[in-house]
Amino acid sequence: MTRYLIAFTLLASSATMLQAQGGGTPTQFLIQVDSKAPVVPVAKDFTLKVDNRVTPLTSIARVPADGAQVALLIDDGLRVSIGRELDTLRSFVTELRPGTEIFIGYMQNGRVIPAQNFTTDYAAAAKAIRVPQGVAGINASPYFCLSNFVKNWPSNQETQVSLQQSAPAVRKSRFVLMLSDGVDPYNGSTSIANQNSPYVAAAVRDAQRAGVAIYSIYYGNAGIYGARANFSGQSYLQQVSDATGGTAYYQGNWNPVSIEPYLKSFQGAVAESYIATFSALGEKDLVNINLKTHLPKTKVRAPQLVHPGTELSMQAR
Repeated sequence: MTRYLIAFTLLASSATMLQAQGGGTPTQFLIQVDSKAPVVPVAKDFTLKVDNRVTPLTSIARVPADGAQVALLIDDGLRVSIGRELDTLRSFVTELRPGTEIFIGYMQNGRVIPAQNFTTDYAAAAKAIRVPQGVAGINASPYFCLSNFVKNWPSNQETQVSLQQSAPAVRKSRFVLMLSDGVDPYNGSTSIANQNSPYVAAAVRDAQRAGVAIYSIYYGNAGIYGARANFSGQSYLQQVSDATGGTAYYQGNWNPVSIEPYLKSFQGAVAESYIATFSALGEKDLVNINLKTHLPKTKVRAPQLVHPGTELSMQAR
């Protein structure tokens, strides 16, 4: 028994030494920094634990405007009352930081139907926004749509051209903003006792593997309503955002009076997002991370799990 204990201790010590020397797989993840004081965070301002082991951050770098891709995913089953928010959504698109790429898509039948592929032509993207069909159940499940989208993240035309010319394409930081009621009809009852959906869990894992931060704004869906549906859908949206380092912006019993404040908050969150880099040891599919900051009056949001080898600012392979 002593011999095995010594061997285990030596193995653990070797792993710690390798980590201290910068060994392992370079891995990146998105973090959102919310500070009440002007601050430019650096790596030493954070403590990172990977699988409950303190791990040094290699670097922290702000996501530049032209290094971000934002996918606006609109549930095609939303109540048509969302139509009064169309001008607000169009203004949101045209007021993005110059250089940020925007995608407009509608969630239907377990997938996302593009209305406008990634572009910096904000006028064209704004024009692509339409009133949802408002048909109950048309999305199948917002989490089927989300899983399919993050696993098959579309490229813009510039990226496709660069790949055809064998030129390196930049892998940009990815953000999703969902407009949905968040209800998963395939998980059965919306009761408080039934809030562990395998489909929500799958969407979370797929987003974590892809390194995508998921944000959401709750809005009611046609045909599904009531306090239990509101609670269930918002609970799921919260689960997804917490697990991926995003934010679920609305909590309430009715549709928000206006979604404009949440769109503004989302714009601020993207502007205050950073790429954190560390070295991941081992060959796990996903590793647990816990990030805290020492900065006063500052909060940080980060995903709960990260796929080793994720690249957010490196050149695409």
